[in-house]
Amino acid sequence: MTTKKAAYNMVLAIKQTHQNNRTMRQKLNLITLGTDDFEKSVDFYENGLGWKKSDKSMDGLALFDLGGIILSLHPRHELADDTTLTYQPTTFSGLTISHNTKSEKEVDEILEKVAKLGATIVKPAQKVYWGGYSGYFKDLDGHLFEVAYNPFWELDENDNINL
Repeated sequence: MTTKKAAYNMVLAIKQTHQNNRTMRQKLNLITLGTDDFEKSVDFYENGLGWKKSDKSMDGLALFDLGGIILSLHPRHELADDTTLTYQPTTFSGLTISHNTKSEKEVDEILEKVAKLGATIVKPAQKVYWGGYSGYFKDLDGHLFEVAYNPFWELDENDNINL
């Protein structure tokens, strides 16, 4: 076998090994938030924020199609049981969920609205170190949301970020 052909076969073997070792697609489909008062939380998202609940929702499970990913609400104690872990409240879990807007004004409007709905404003909207404008709120169950305007990221016609 020629050296060139041997090198080619080695590259193919490495690529095949890499493909075989890939165990998870780079895609998230569902984010489930545990709730303390399921009905009150559903009301916050559905009637407060105006999000449309899917007709696939059922007792104890509210589903909201966010355009490629689903946000699910489920009673916290049932979610803890399902994971086999004990729920432990924390000040900051190391996770934020972000909503990107098309303007700084929209950030302000959203934070004002969620505060009226009972959310806790953790950080009022302000210019931030990375060059954008954002603020944070906790929903009724303490889940942390960032509302941000990023002038470096364009949103398409479906409000998806173009990276």
